Amino acid sequence: MMASPQLFKEKLSVINVGIEMFRDDLQEQQVAVTHLNWMPPGRGNVDIIRALDQVEKSSLGEKIAKANAQAVERIIQSQPVLIGFDQAINVVPGMTKTTILHSGPPITWERMCGAMKGAVTGALVFEGLAKDLVDAERVAASGAITFSPCHEHDCVGSMAGVTSASMYMHIVENKTYGNHAYTNLSEQMAKILRMGANDESVIIRLNWMRDTLGPILRDAMKLAKEIDLRLMLAQALHMGDECHNRNNAGTVLLIQALTPFIIQTDFTTQQKKEVFEFVASSDYFSGPTWMAMCKAAMDSAHGIEYSTIVTTMARNGVDFGIRISGIPGNVWFTGPSQQVIGPMFAGYKPKDSGLDIGDSAITETYGIGGFAMATAPAIVALVGGTVDEAIDFSRQMAEITTAQNPNVTIPLLEFQGVPTGIDLLKVAQSGILPVINTAIAHKDAGVGMIGAGIVYPPFECFEQAIVAYAQRYRHG
Repeated sequence: MMASPQLFKEKLSVINVGIEMFRDDLQEQQVAVTHLNWMPPGRGNVDIIRALDQVEKSSLGEKIAKANAQAVERIIQSQPVLIGFDQAINVVPGMTKTTILHSGPPITWERMCGAMKGAVTGALVFEGLAKDLVDAERVAASGAITFSPCHEHDCVGSMAGVTSASMYMHIVENKTYGNHAYTNLSEQMAKILRMGANDESVIIRLNWMRDTLGPILRDAMKLAKEIDLRLMLAQALHMGDECHNRNNAGTVLLIQALTPFIIQTDFTTQQKKEVFEFVASSDYFSGPTWMAMCKAAMDSAHGIEYSTIVTTMARNGVDFGIRISGIPGNVWFTGPSQQVIGPMFAGYKPKDSGLDIGDSAITETYGIGGFAMATAPAIVALVGGTVDEAIDFSRQMAEITTAQNPNVTIPLLEFQGVPTGIDLLKVAQSGILPVINTAIAHKDAGVGMIGAGIVYPPFECFEQAIVAYAQRYRHG
């Protein structure tokens, strides 16, 4: 007891656990403090704690470990290759002329956000299913259109994710396991459909992509045969990309691989020139390519009995949904889409932004994007934050993942593999959520992209999933 007064005469070095306000108070008083970001298991939710206890006290431990090892091995051993381009009606399972695929978990027309409604109405005009945008709203609400998640058709779609029959798609084959994945082409970063824009300039660009860009890429890939995307991804990360929102290197590598075959196609010099000018207009050309690559890998790990690995994270601007390997099929666990926090373009404020949207979080599900921001410190110029924070994101995600991917590494972290295999149990136990960097679309139809930033899933998704998992495997 006599030593206590002496303690407060010495220089303090404090470790603060949990509540950040205590850290902030100490810092204001110039006290050295290390903050430990801790919270109780399940964030204190009794139902989650009970579910975790049920799983931990049962005979499931060994089965989960074995299943998760298998799931992560499938992700790591997957070798996705680009094998072609073709129109969705020709290659996407279940696609019809009156089908519109969208990002995220299932949603009806009535519940869609402004950006998605804008993209849907634009696609209906593009497909000739509506004479104008007003008519398109009537058609969309009529019941004549089938709306379905991209993810339930082996697809992924950026932002609104809207994919219609005539759009050209990447065709990616997982050579290791034989499954395929698809995504549509980048419209680049202008006023574009995937961000909810739908005016005449958007439709003119879509027509050109259908009539010129898509056919040229299709014919070029017939000559190229295949492009190893996993190898190209690894190169892009070593060149400063994280391959979600920074694609400078990836786009250069992809067009470099395609160019010798593009120039051999039978199209005119002017048409080829248009393609090269289009690719040069934005670094995002390869963005969808990585999405399809990641989808092909993650789908190979879905449906493994007992596995707690997250195989899908996707959002539609209203709901954020996840799928779990050990709960097979199209079973979604959802919570509300969150506000994306980051820099806004000139003239826009946070109140103008729509909520988190898009299937591009498949990149983080695989282990790149926000999980690999240490490879791309320059990304903070787009999404905000500091270089140290970008590096810390990659370190922190190792706490909720099962392994590192030795095929895709981070030079700045001694070439360690990207964090791979988000574990539902680790998220539920730690309360740490997967980090996602993403674009921000305007809340209203017809505007487009207005910024970019950082966002996290709602914890509700993981709460639902762990309770459903415990119920499914309650008998071990």
